[in-house]
Amino acid sequence: MHIRFTKMQGAGNDFVVLDETQARLGLTTAQYRFLADRHFGVGADQILTVRPSPAPGLDFEYVIHNADGGEVEHCGNGARCFVRYVRDKGLTDKSTVRVKVQQGEIELRMNPDGRVTVDMGAPVFDWERVPFNPMGLISDQVNGWPVFDLALGDLGIARVGVVSMGNPHAVQRVDNVDTFPVLAQGPLIENHPAFPKRVNAGFMQIVSRSQIKLRVFERGAGETLACGTGACAAVVAGIRQGWLDSRVDVQTHGGVLTIEWAGQADSPVLMTGPATSVFEGSIDVPDTL
Repeated sequence: MHIRFTKMQGAGNDFVVLDETQARLGLTTAQYRFLADRHFGVGADQILTVRPSPAPGLDFEYVIHNADGGEVEHCGNGARCFVRYVRDKGLTDKSTVRVKVQQGEIELRMNPDGRVTVDMGAPVFDWERVPFNPMGLISDQVNGWPVFDLALGDLGIARVGVVSMGNPHAVQRVDNVDTFPVLAQGPLIENHPAFPKRVNAGFMQIVSRSQIKLRVFERGAGETLACGTGACAAVVAGIRQGWLDSRVDVQTHGGVLTIEWAGQADSPVLMTGPATSVFEGSIDVPDTL
């Protein structure tokens, strides 16, 4: 199968973007893995697919596959690339679009400075919806918000706040993200039995009430240069625990994302950051892998 693609990145989180507005490509899990492979394919953290509107009031459908080929619920950096893609390709001339994602709808806005703001929706704290099973875990409260101790064998305990931003996140505060054993702890947290659909592991260093440093070990992708939903989850966790103000700059290895949240459970989280096209191309994807 010969397909065209666009390579994009948002704060270093990189994507292969596919246009299915005219017809479905019908890719298999193995073919998504091939596209994401950095040695044999194009190389990407996620594959983003643009599909036509599935219902009145929506402009597009937005589908995300991780590098391991599995479909996932949400990707904030990808959402910013999505709106730049549909505008650059002439698929819409709107500066604000609404799109369907796996578990709901999101609104994306192109700003005059070229950055993109994504209304990520309200954070989810209901354990069943995250999903998260705290049975048997030691828990505590920080500023009235529950935190949980995850046993990581020889690596000790990770004390995490749990939240979903359309996908599950476990966020812990660390003293120094540069020296913390992210690559050792990340897989253990991702696959901890308390998370039936696995989890994204966030490691947050608080610089001030308006600035944090963040590394994220993403479910199905490993550590990435940036994670949009992870940045949102970290700021929400920091605000709930009384450490952060309502507007926070998140420094990732790939760049800075600005996250805003009013602090009420039903308030949407707003994320603003860059989205850039890297190159366009075409590739032959094997029919069988």
